[in-house]
Parts: sequence; structure tokens; C-alpha cells
Amino acid sequence: MARLKTHDEALRLRLINRAAATVFDRGTAALSLRRLAADVKTSTTAVYSLFGNKAGLLDSLYREAARLFVARLATVNSTDDPAADVIRLGEAYREYALANPHLYAIMFADRTVEYEPTPERKSEVGDTIAPLVDAVVRGQAAGQFKSGQPEVIALSCWGAAHGLVSLELSGNEPPGLDIADCYEATLRAVVTGWRRD
Repeated sequence: MARLKTHDEALRLRLINRAAATVFDRGTAALSLRRLAADVKTSTTAVYSLFGNKAGLLDSLYREAARLFVARLATVNSTDDPAADVIRLGEAYREYALANPHLYAIMFADRTVEYEPTPERKSEVGDTIAPLVDAVVRGQAAGQFKSGQPEVIALSCWGAAHGLVSLELSGNEPPGLDIADCYEATLRAVVTGWRRD
């Protein structure tokens, strides 16, 4: 009879989600493997078996945040209107951030010195802009966007989305302004600014 596997994917994800919430609320300094194990009602042996150490756990947090972000952006199918696709990707960006603020913060918020992503991890997160660059390239080919480096156009759209989402998540919206009310209009204005005359 096969032994029951106790350190499975479900446990790994529970540990990652709890660790991400701890880091989001109190920073990486507050992340204790012993406390994490107790919070998830497992053993520290399980945590060490799955992640090796705290650095391995933080690396797994970063990878999982990027994986889920890429998966969310992948739900935005390409259409014959690339400019509209850019806007829909921006909306998916915000939806991911609002649904997963703890994971979003792992990738995009300031981190303490306890975890510095490896060049490989930074590259993985950098690759998350690829669907946006692809939409811009398609938009240039269709005559919707100005010529030039598609990465620059994509980055300006990304930057607008990131800025608004960061203000919204941090609770720093200017008084009387609701980002939810102006988010799509802002994305449309940025896209319009890059349209071919």
C-alpha cells in the first residue's frame, strides 16, 4: 500500500497564500516558518520539506504571484481590435491586483532586503508585459498605433495601470476621486495618445 503524501500541492498553496498575506500585512521580517506552520496547522518539517528555508519560501511566493498574474492576463484573448485588447489587458491587470493584493505586492511593491529576486525571477515578471507588447505590435501592423518601439508604448500603458492600481491598493486615492470610476477612461486616454494620426 502506497504511503499517503502529506506535503502535497494543496498544502504548498495554503502555505504560500498564508505567507503572502503575512508579508503583505507585516513585511518579510514578520514571516516565521514556525509561525506559518502553526497558522496552517502543519509541521515545520512540512514547510522545510516543501521550500527548504525562508529564502526558498519567498522565492516560491514570487514565482506563484507571477504564475497567477500571467494566467490572468492569458484569459484576455486577442481580437481583431488590438487597441481594445490593450485596454482589456489593463482591466485584467487591475482585476488580478484587487483579487490578489498580497500576491500583487510580492511582485510589484517595495520589498525589504530579506528577499531580492534572482535575475531569473525578475525576467519571469518582466515577461508578464509580453501580451501587452504583442497587442501593440498587432496594433502597429493594423495601423492603430504610431510606429516606434512597441515596448515603449506597452510600458506607458502598463505604467498608467500600475500607478492607478497602486494608489487604489494603498488607499491613497485623492479625496473625492474614485479610481474605479476613472480607470478605464484613463487607459483609453493613454491608448488614444499612442494612436496613429
